[in-house]
Amino acid sequence: MGHEAGTRAVVLGGSIAGLFAARVLADAYDEVQIVDRDVLVGTKGPRRFCPQSHQANGLLARGVQIMEELFPGLTQELVDHSVPKGDLSGSCRWYAQGYRLKQQHGDLTTLGVVRPVFEYFVRERVQQIPNVVFVEQHDILGLATTADNSRVTGARVQARSESTEKVIEADLVVDATGRGSRTPVWLEQLGYAKPREERKKIDLVYVTQHFKLRPGADPFNGDVAINQIAHPAAPRGNVFFKVEGGRLELTTYGLLGDHPPTDQAGLYAWLKSLPAKDVYETLRYADPVDEPVAFRFPTTLRRHYQDLDRFPEGLLVTGDAITCFNPVYAQGMSVAALCAMTMRQHLHSGAAPVPQDYFRDLARDAIDAPWEMTNTVDLSFPGVKGERPLKVRFGNWFLKKVQIAATRDGTITAKYFKAAGLVARPETLMRPGFALRVLWKSMFGPSKQSRRPYVWQAPAGVEPVFADIDTDTDTPTDTPRAA
Repeated sequence: MGHEAGTRAVVLGGSIAGLFAARVLADAYDEVQIVDRDVLVGTKGPRRFCPQSHQANGLLARGVQIMEELFPGLTQELVDHSVPKGDLSGSCRWYAQGYRLKQQHGDLTTLGVVRPVFEYFVRERVQQIPNVVFVEQHDILGLATTADNSRVTGARVQARSESTEKVIEADLVVDATGRGSRTPVWLEQLGYAKPREERKKIDLVYVTQHFKLRPGADPFNGDVAINQIAHPAAPRGNVFFKVEGGRLELTTYGLLGDHPPTDQAGLYAWLKSLPAKDVYETLRYADPVDEPVAFRFPTTLRRHYQDLDRFPEGLLVTGDAITCFNPVYAQGMSVAALCAMTMRQHLHSGAAPVPQDYFRDLARDAIDAPWEMTNTVDLSFPGVKGERPLKVRFGNWFLKKVQIAATRDGTITAKYFKAAGLVARPETLMRPGFALRVLWKSMFGPSKQSRRPYVWQAPAGVEPVFADIDTDTDTPTDTPRAA
C-alpha cells in the first residue's frame, strides 16, 4: 500500500493508544484521521468521555523510551513544563509487603505527569504531523466492508450535532476505543468468531485527589514518589507522586471490596491505616486543591485475537481494546506504546498489514509478558478466582523473596523495576546469578531499616493542615476542604 495510491488510515479513539497509533501510521499513509466523541484539540483537562482521566495514569520506563523515540525531545518539553523527572527505582520510595525497599538508580526514567497534561502534549505533537486530521465530536457507529465482509473499507460515524451517518473510507481502520471496544460484536455481525476473553474479577476501586505542599514542607526529601504495593495481608495501596506545577497527585486503592472512601475525613483515616506512614504524614502538610474522585475497575480483561483463524483485512485493534490490565500496575499506556511499535513493524513495507500476523506478534512482543506478570500477582490474593498452577504459585513465592531481598540490596530493587517497568522481560529475574542473590539476601528477612517508619520532621513555623487523627474516633480534627 504505497503513497501513490492516495491511502488513508482511520483511528477510532483519540486517547493515548490512538495517538501513538496515529504517529506510526502517519509514516505509511497519505492521511490519518483520528475519530473521537470528545473535543480533543486544545483540551488540557479531563475529558467527558474519558472518566479515568481524573485518576493517576503512570507511564513506565519502557513507555518513556518509546515516547521519546516517536516524539524526540518530548521528555524535555514536559520537564520544561515543570513535570518532575525521576528514576523508578532510585528516586521513588517503594513499599512492598509493608517494608521499604532499598533505593538505587537503574536508568529508569519516570515522569510525574497527570494524564490530561500528558495527553495534551502528545496530541500537540501529533497535530504537528501534516497528514493527521482530528475528526472530533463524532460517534462511532460501526464498520463499512466489502460485500462479502472479507475486508473493512471504512468506518461509519455520525457527528454528534447531526442526525445522519457517513462513511469515512479507509485502507486501514484501527480500533483504539478502549475497554468498551465493539470489535467483538462487529466481528460476530460480519460472520466471524469473537475472540476468546480472559477475565479476572479484582473488584478494585481507587480514589484520586490533588494536593499542594505548604511552603517549607517537603516530606518527599528529594524523592518524586511514595508508593506502596497492596498484598494479600493488606489489600490496600497507593501511588503518591509529585506532578507539574508543584502539586501532588495521590491515588489510593483497595481490592476485593476493601474500597477507599471519598469523604475527606474517611479518606485521611484510610490513608493512616496504610503501612507506609509517611504518606499520611506528608498529607498533614499538604492542602487539598480538589475533591476526592473514585473510579471502579471490576475486572481485568484480555481479548485473544491472536487465536482467531479468520479476521477481516483492513482492521487492527490496539491498546485497552485488546487488553485491560489491573491499573494499579500502570501498564496500560506503556503497553499501548508497545502496540504502536509492533504496528509500525507491520507497516514498513508499504503493504497492507496482515491482521493475524500483527496479532500474533502483538501477543508475543507487547502483551504476554506484562499480562502474565500482573495476572500472577493478582492471583496472589486468595479472593481472586482463577486457576493457580505450579508456575503461578512459584512465581508469587519468588516475587516475595525478591521484595524481601530488595529491602537489603538496591541492585535487586533496580533489577526488579527493570522488569516491572517493562524494560526487561520478567524471566530475567530468574537467571541463576540473580536468583541466587535473591535467595541469599532474603534468608535474613526484611532489613531492620525497612521496618522502621520513615521520619520527617517539619521545620519550625510549618504548621500541619489538620491535627493528627484521634485514634479513638479514627477521624481527623478540623478536616480541611479543597481550595
